[in-house]
Amino acid sequence: MLRRTKIVATLGPASSSQEVLENMIRAGVDLVRMNFSHGSAADHVKRAEVVRAAAAAVGRTVGILADLQGPKIRVGKFENDKIVLNRGDIFVLDAELEGLGNQQCVGLDYKELPNDVSAGSVLLLNDGMLEFDVVNVEGTHVICKVVRGGVLSNNKGINRKGGGLTAPALTEKDMEDIKTAALIKADYLAISFPRSGDDMRFARKLMHEAGGESLLMAKIERAEAIPALADIIDASDAIMVARGDLSVEVGDAAVPGLQKRMIKMARAKNRLVVTATQMMESMITNPIPTRAEVSDVANAVLDGTDAVMLSAETAVGDYPVETIAAMARICLKAEGEAEVHALDRRSTQQKYARIDQSIAMAALFAASHFNVRAIVAMTQSGSTALWMSRVNASVPIFALTPNPQTLTKVTLFSGVHPVLFPSSDSQQTHQELIDAEMHLVAKGYVKDGDLVVVTVGESIGKSGHTNTMKIVRIGDHHKNSI
Repeated sequence: MLRRTKIVATLGPASSSQEVLENMIRAGVDLVRMNFSHGSAADHVKRAEVVRAAAAAVGRTVGILADLQGPKIRVGKFENDKIVLNRGDIFVLDAELEGLGNQQCVGLDYKELPNDVSAGSVLLLNDGMLEFDVVNVEGTHVICKVVRGGVLSNNKGINRKGGGLTAPALTEKDMEDIKTAALIKADYLAISFPRSGDDMRFARKLMHEAGGESLLMAKIERAEAIPALADIIDASDAIMVARGDLSVEVGDAAVPGLQKRMIKMARAKNRLVVTATQMMESMITNPIPTRAEVSDVANAVLDGTDAVMLSAETAVGDYPVETIAAMARICLKAEGEAEVHALDRRSTQQKYARIDQSIAMAALFAASHFNVRAIVAMTQSGSTALWMSRVNASVPIFALTPNPQTLTKVTLFSGVHPVLFPSSDSQQTHQELIDAEMHLVAKGYVKDGDLVVVTVGESIGKSGHTNTMKIVRIGDHHKNSI
């Protein structure tokens, strides 16, 4: 069975060798996430080369997601690497402190914190494990009382409950890293902590100036992003439901409902969506997932996510390959339980401004009314395949393209499988269709006698020219439609 839901795996020390990467790709990885919080530009270039070599060795297409670090809203370092704080302790976050912290105070990477909080503000540190009440702000000193204590170690993150930190989404480092993402031809660029659509539009401008063509993914992880969600989605090509920081800012109980809402909004706007954070967290050290993790992944699939993402599980975990195999198994099973919508009433009554979008919807409608084996989208840009992927179709969609960049971009599209298909720029649509049939038969995706729905442009090789849909029986070269 071909899996519809895509798997994104984060690279790190546990997944740095080509051998491990090859095994991860065999187990089901569709995209790799390169975390730009770690490593130099040279490291990223080298890692991208290893990823592509591994994919070529396995014979699969794998996309690359470059994930920007974003603002460092963190404490500094301690003399002994960590301290233990107890309820009722007074502790100072000092934006001026240049040295190492101790039991009484610590410095800040984020120097604007004293301007962003006041008495009564609640700060959450280390993913919400520690909670501080701000007692007072004196100059550069944020004086706090510990409400929930625990271990506080070097460089742990800070969130303000309810949001309100003013750090810009793109730092100087991020702006340089965008150039690196363009250099390695990353398929997707993830922007951390955007607060508005303007943050995404600015990132797109920088990407274009760097000569890159990456699609932009907004990581929804700030409380301020929720009321601006529609604008952020409009300005992006994809979103990530980044449940870690988001949970800390808005409260853990709010996240499941927000996840469903974000997935629904993104799909309605023809955008892609990735669900992330702690999906298989226990598999960092265990060879099998917890039952709760299985349910979490399955529910994201049932919600309609395009992809599920692994972070520390594959970056530093003991079982990166086993984790991917488990996730693939869960996704497949959940897809078998998912309600399949061919096309709902709203979709069939909607008016489309573009011919290629109308053709995509017609293909889905036809596939739902015939015993069709597959939908074949012969595409340059991938747009037709994207629109098809917004509906939870019952048949696989094969994106046949001669464009290598389109090939790797569609690795994130739910239900879409990339197939490299060398296409001439001729007008001989009939011969192109025969060649495409033979290509799919040779790969074992279809067989003689199968019905397939094909979308193609009469001007083959030109982007945005999909204007034809055919229902074809494989092997019947004399009758192209029935």
